[in-house]
Amino acid sequence: MQARMKNPAYLFPDALKNLRALAETGAGEVPGKTVAMVHLRASQINGCGICTDMHARELREAGETDERLWSIAAWREAPYYTDAERAALALTEAATRIADRPEAVSDEIWNEAAKHYGEKALAVLVLHIGMINMWNRINVTIRQPVVKVA
Repeated sequence: MQARMKNPAYLFPDALKNLRALAETGAGEVPGKTVAMVHLRASQINGCGICTDMHARELREAGETDERLWSIAAWREAPYYTDAERAALALTEAATRIADRPEAVSDEIWNEAAKHYGEKALAVLVLHIGMINMWNRINVTIRQPVVKVA
């Protein structure tokens, strides 16, 4: 499998630099594993193979358990997640699937996230959800393949 074109972000060095800076915004406001779970869940929803692979590996390297990795797509039914992680995953799903319901991100979902995260942490989550959705859309559009790791 080959991509249709080089990733657009790599064609414009300033864009890539700014996107990398955005990825570092608010470091420490939200646990790194939670951010990676947000990236993984949005990537699963969007069918982005390279991002799903990358973020699952990132979580594995950070010491995440098999049970949590395997069940993230079914986090509502799995007992492995904290209430804060569940709130972040619910926010991720709602903001990723904005066209699927009349009120894309309901007050209930937002308020539950706000119980667990302060304003800066919520800002980090919103920025990362938007950013991973952008990366997913780019990669899906150009058919960016997963790079096999030996």
